[in-house]
Amino acid sequence: MISFITNFTSAIDSLAKVHRLLPWLIAYVLLLFLPNLITATFGEYYVDLANRCCLFILLAVGLNIVKGFCGQVTVGHIGLYAIGAVTSALLAQNYGMPFWLSAPLAILVTCFAGLVVGLPSVRLEGAYLALATLGLGESVRIMIAVTPALGSSTGIMMIPAPTIGNYVIESFDHYFYLVMTAAIIGIYFSFVILNSSTGRAFKAIREDVIAASVSGINVPFYKLLAFVISAIYAGLAGALFAHMPPGYLHHNNFTVIEMVTLLLMVVLGGIGNIWGGVVGAIVVTVIYDQTKDYYFYQPLIFGITMVFLVVFMPRGIGGVIEQAIVKRKFIEKHEEQNLGTS
Repeated sequence: MISFITNFTSAIDSLAKVHRLLPWLIAYVLLLFLPNLITATFGEYYVDLANRCCLFILLAVGLNIVKGFCGQVTVGHIGLYAIGAVTSALLAQNYGMPFWLSAPLAILVTCFAGLVVGLPSVRLEGAYLALATLGLGESVRIMIAVTPALGSSTGIMMIPAPTIGNYVIESFDHYFYLVMTAAIIGIYFSFVILNSSTGRAFKAIREDVIAASVSGINVPFYKLLAFVISAIYAGLAGALFAHMPPGYLHHNNFTVIEMVTLLLMVVLGGIGNIWGGVVGAIVVTVIYDQTKDYYFYQPLIFGITMVFLVVFMPRGIGGVIEQAIVKRKFIEKHEEQNLGTS
């Protein structure tokens, strides 16, 4: 399996040398056929599962920016997801806004919330920052649960689906193209951020805050920027979730268990590894769905899994793959040197 992945990454590198967008375009075209393949093989329900995988990919990639790139310990990301979902749903339902207007406005509101969530990171670190963000995330869920205008105990129903002209995107397979496109774009821009000066500043802060500050990096600014960027991902995922069939939101969609599940995705994939986060999101979403009959045991299962991952695979799936790729390149380089000297 590792050998296949290393060969696959080598092929992607070769395509990227032709044009950096070529691998992304090929991947996008191939994914266009996925709904028909899933429906024919497994059934329409699993297309809905694929849609949820795309949403959690957006969430995991966004969380990886603030946690993996910048090293900030946050467990309130699900609260930002809730803000994006509820905002877009209420704007569409109460004011008749189309998805293409309510979603951007929801993202702006979530960005402001991300700025508020990020403010404690200027002075708090580690467990203290985790507790602060956890409290804010849980406060959002409780506010939704007790406020009738936000759905309260009944939830928000009959959220209108996105439309293009007179066409309504209300089926699982057609909605897949929307969430898949958003996920592909989100992954691409996370690589752009990682390879930019902003990404290098994030990684410097992650490694050593004092050293980064001495080097001239505006640490408070970049910490807040990381939270705001991650909020953009969460707000977009929330808006997409709100309008996804059947168009229903409930405060139980944004519990601490969901946050733990999201953290598990990032840890399983590898903190700071983008593709690892994507793989982790898909694997955990599928496992979460297939174990929903054991709802009361899911926190125990995921908690034990996270402990074993930290102990036995601290760099996650992405770290194992990276190590295999580096090892292979080292062996190939060593063989080339031996051939050159012989």
